[in-house]
Amino acid sequence: MAVTAVTADPSQKEPAAQVTRPAVILVSIDGFKPEYLQRGVTPTLNGLANKGVLAEAMHPSFPSITFPNHYTLVTGLRPDHHGIVGNSMDDVQIPDQHFTLSNHAAVVDRRWWDQAEPIWVTAEKHGVHAATMFWPGSEADIHGVRPTQWQVFDGKLPPDSRVDVLLGWMDKPAAQRAGFFTLYFDDVDHAGHEFGPDTQQVTDAVAKVDRAMTRLMTGLDARHIDANIVIVSDHGMATTNEKRVIYLDKSVASNSFKLVTAGTYAGIDPLPGQQATVSQALVKKHEHMECWNKADIPARLQYGKNPRVPAIICLADVGWLIFAAEDPRIHANGGAHGYDNMSKEMGALFIASGPAFKQNMILPAFDNVDVYPLLMKLIDVPALPSDGNMNSTAAALR
Repeated sequence: MAVTAVTADPSQKEPAAQVTRPAVILVSIDGFKPEYLQRGVTPTLNGLANKGVLAEAMHPSFPSITFPNHYTLVTGLRPDHHGIVGNSMDDVQIPDQHFTLSNHAAVVDRRWWDQAEPIWVTAEKHGVHAATMFWPGSEADIHGVRPTQWQVFDGKLPPDSRVDVLLGWMDKPAAQRAGFFTLYFDDVDHAGHEFGPDTQQVTDAVAKVDRAMTRLMTGLDARHIDANIVIVSDHGMATTNEKRVIYLDKSVASNSFKLVTAGTYAGIDPLPGQQATVSQALVKKHEHMECWNKADIPARLQYGKNPRVPAIICLADVGWLIFAAEDPRIHANGGAHGYDNMSKEMGALFIASGPAFKQNMILPAFDNVDVYPLLMKLIDVPALPSDGNMNSTAAALR
């Protein structure tokens, strides 16, 4: 399969100092729940956990969805602070675009990402080359900087092929070789959405990704590369069905508000002149849903200060979904995420293995903002101020 590879001009950077220490590979398995390790199909992931460090769970940030949490993992900032407050969002300062995962023009527009600085940008500024084999934000020139190597996202590219691209980057001459890599798999998340987490299809997707991880480890061994590997997911997954759906038009007229985002939580902007009507109808506790004005979102969610957060946020109970109105195109029988980030169903994966880490260690659950300072320590680049700290992961290091 043809892929589009983009490589920065290595002549524009100083020789990378990081080649004298182990490379760091950050792997995301989107939608991977920690309990998937117990299904008997992950020998490589379990082996890495046994040889290294496994967290009991890792708490995502709210909202527990893909883009906000991937950016949190590489900035150490909550979505409220890094600006990627949802998979779908608006910004009055960017009136020409509505940000969605499918809007490529928005995804590659640095204006959405520039409220923070991800690891690969800071690393490049310090002379440590970075190579991103897919990661939300890595296609934009954030603060005018790109990774030395990066890929235009191709969701059809199989996991093994993604691994092969990364291993190919490992074959570059020492002066051009990256010290920080990312690798992203989305098969498990897709299967979870389509079929639900407690299905054979998800188990098959988990096994497929584990085989790709075997390919990665075999490739590293063949190259005599002893890397520090940090494996994470962005969130978990909960089972949903068509009998657990809330329709907002049962409470308020659909022509009185703009629905910015919907699903496990809803972001709502009342239309001009409709603020009082919409707030009165929605802002309260409902059966299987609670809604708040953004200024009153519970402090535990650490969400609502960023201007991009819609005026009203409604959060469904785990397993329930929120939509504007009935629509036959809605797929509700499957799985979803985006719920309260501290719910067990949203727990995420954390495994770390390599020369920097102790062996056969279990870490207590911690927040995903703490991954960033750990990664910065591993690549020996000063971390920027963030919402994370090393307290949760320091004991894992040799």
